[in-house]
This record gives sequence, C-alpha cells and structure tokens, in this order.
Amino acid sequence: MGKVSTGLSMSLDGFIAGPNDGPERILGDGGEWILKWYFSGDTDYEMPNGRMTLKVSPASAELLQEVHRTIGALVSGRRTFDIANGWGGRHPLDVPVFVVTHTVPQEWVYEGSPFTFVTDGVESAVEKAKKAAGDKNVAVGAASIAQQCIKAGLLDEIHIDLVPVLLGKGIRLFEHLGPEPIELESTKVIEAPGVTHLTFRVVG
Repeated sequence: MGKVSTGLSMSLDGFIAGPNDGPERILGDGGEWILKWYFSGDTDYEMPNGRMTLKVSPASAELLQEVHRTIGALVSGRRTFDIANGWGGRHPLDVPVFVVTHTVPQEWVYEGSPFTFVTDGVESAVEKAKKAAGDKNVAVGAASIAQQCIKAGLLDEIHIDLVPVLLGKGIRLFEHLGPEPIELESTKVIEAPGVTHLTFRVVG
C-alpha cells in the first residue's frame, strides 16, 4: 500500500492561488507567479497525459519524474474540478481521479470516465483511491481536501513547491486545521531555480 500525500506550489506566505480564482483565471489574481517555475527553465518535462510540456530546471524535472511515476490515483474536490473544467476530460497526471462532491455532475458520468464522484466524504474517497492505486501513492490535489485529510489523520506526506513570492491574499493551503499543533518531519529539501522543493512526513 502506498502513501497518501499532497503536493502543491505555494507562495512564501502560504497561498496556492490568488483571489478571484475561477474557470477564466484558474490561479486567481497574481496566482500565475506560483507556477512561474513550470515554464522558466531549460529542461523539457512532459506531463504524464502527454498534453502539456513544462520547461523546468534539471533538478525540478528529476523530482517531478520521481514523484509522478509513484502516483496511482488522485483525490480532488468538486470546486477544483469545476474550475479546471474536468481538466478537459483527462487529468495531467493521467490517473483515476476521485472527486469529493455533494452532487454528481451526470455529464461527466460515462463508461471509461477517469472520474469517480464520491458523495460520502473524504475518507471514502481516499479509501477508493487507495484501492485504485494499488501499491502506488494517492495524491491529494486541493487545499480543502488536503485540510480534511490532515484533520482526519489520512495524510502521510506533504510536498511543497515553495515559490519566492508574497501574494498577500488568496486561497491558503493550511487553514481550518483546528487548535492542536501538527508535527512534521522534514525528509527532503531540493533547491532549484525559482522554487524550493520541500517534503515532510506527517508525524501527528
């Protein structure tokens, strides 16, 4: 059984998107700074679905390849799914996606769809994703879902691509976690141009 981990690019002041995010501006106002490192390097990195090629540093390309080959399924939230318009029908990671939602969008339900809509909570979504992933890891790809997983004790690892920019406001990755401290253990730090890749084990 693999790990359950979240991995998102984040500004130094803790935001993964700017304010006013939506289908027209997926990363919100100023949020493009968070993913600037995706397109400012000299090394081509093709995303697993083959629809997007990033230009990153060699260190970032090596890390992305290492992380992506271990992911077997993804858990996301309905808001992220809607803003991304279902990633055009195929997520960049090219793995089964389990979307936590209150209502199922029937237009996305069809034979062979890579999306499974889970209406009975994040714990159920993670359990289903684990079964689909087999020995590989489950990625958690939305701030609200990551927060729910942390609170429920479901998250094993946190990957942060820390970008040297201050957004000031927007969507925070770490909110609504309750009053108790959550201990983390730093397990990897990779310095790269425009981004520092940090990995932490969730101790409890």
